[in-house]
Amino acid sequence: MQTKPGPWRITFDTNPDDCNLRCIMCEGFSPHSEVKNKRVAEGRPKRRMDIGLIRKILEESRDTPLREIIPSTMGEPLVYKNFDDILAMCNEFGVKLNLTTNGTFPIKGAEEWAKLIVPVTSDVKVSWNAASKETQEKIMLGTNWDKVLNNLKTFIHVRDQHADAGGHRCRVTLQLTFLQTNVHELVDVVKLGVSLGVDRIKGHHLWAHFKEIKDLSMRRNKESIAEWNQAAIAAQDFAQNNLLPNGEQIILENIYPLEENAHENLLPEGVCPFLGQEAWVNTEGRFSPCCAPDEQRKALGDFGNLNKSTMGDIWESDSYQTLQKNYQDHPLCIGCNMKKAPDEMKKVA
Repeated sequence: MQTKPGPWRITFDTNPDDCNLRCIMCEGFSPHSEVKNKRVAEGRPKRRMDIGLIRKILEESRDTPLREIIPSTMGEPLVYKNFDDILAMCNEFGVKLNLTTNGTFPIKGAEEWAKLIVPVTSDVKVSWNAASKETQEKIMLGTNWDKVLNNLKTFIHVRDQHADAGGHRCRVTLQLTFLQTNVHELVDVVKLGVSLGVDRIKGHHLWAHFKEIKDLSMRRNKESIAEWNQAAIAAQDFAQNNLLPNGEQIILENIYPLEENAHENLLPEGVCPFLGQEAWVNTEGRFSPCCAPDEQRKALGDFGNLNKSTMGDIWESDSYQTLQKNYQDHPLCIGCNMKKAPDEMKKVA
C-alpha cells in the first residue's frame, strides 16, 4: 500500500564516466567533448556511485509509488562493478529495472546478460542510431554493426523464450537521437524493428552540446524541420501498415511532425513528463529533477542530497514544489527536447 510520497521511477547516475563507445552526440564521450580531458587535468577520479546509496534510497522508498529504477543513462551501465547487486535489489525491493544500454553487452555477452536482465526488467532500450553499418558506425564510434545486430537478435530470442515459458515479457526498445546523419534511415530503422520483433522505437532531438554538431540538429531551421517532418510521416505510415510478428503495432515515441518554429521551442504547449513523476540522483547523491545534462540541470536549483535527506523530504520541499509551478518560464525548460503534448502524458512509461 502506497502511504508515502515520491517518484514512480528513479534514475541513478551509477557510472557516467565509464563507456566503451564514443558516440558523436554524447556529452561525456564524444570526440568533441572535453569532459574526460578536464577531469584528468584536474586530477578527479571517475564518477562511480556507492552501491550503498542505492540501497538507502530503496529502503526509504518502501510504501511509495516507486516501481522502477534506471541505472546510468550516461556511460554504459553494464560495466558498473555493482550491476549484479542492482539486479538483486530489484528482486529484494520488488521494483523493475529499466535499462538503457549501447548494445555491445560487455563482459558477459548478450545471451548471459539477457538471462539475468529479462526476468527483472520492464524495458530494455538499446541505443540504435541507424539502419545501416556505415551510418551506425559513423555515429556510434567504436561499435561494430554486425556484432550489435547479432546481440540484439540474441537478446530478443532469450526474451521471447522466457515469455513463451510463462515468464515475464520485458519490452525491447530501439532508442536513437534524431540527426541529420540518420534522418534518411528513420523509416528503415522502423522496418528493422518490425522485422526483429522490437516493441518500440523511441528517440529524441539532439542536445547540441558542442558547436561541431549543431548542424546535425533536425530543429536547426525551417528546412531541416521540413525534412524531419517528411521522415516522421513516412515512419508513422510504415508502422501503421506493417504489424509486428505478434500482430501488434510497433510503438513510435517522439516521432511526429514539428511546427515550423520548433527550432525555438520544440512543443510550445508541451508539458514536462518528469516533474512530480520521476527523479534523478547523480553520482554524489544530488537530487535532480530531470534528465537534462548534469551541469545544465544545476540551474534548476539545489534541492538536496540523498546522502543526507530522504526522497520524501525533497519531494515535498518548497523548492521542488515551486519548480513544478514555475518551470515553464525557465530557459532550460523552454528549449527542452523532452516535453510531451498533454494528451501524450497518459502514455509516458
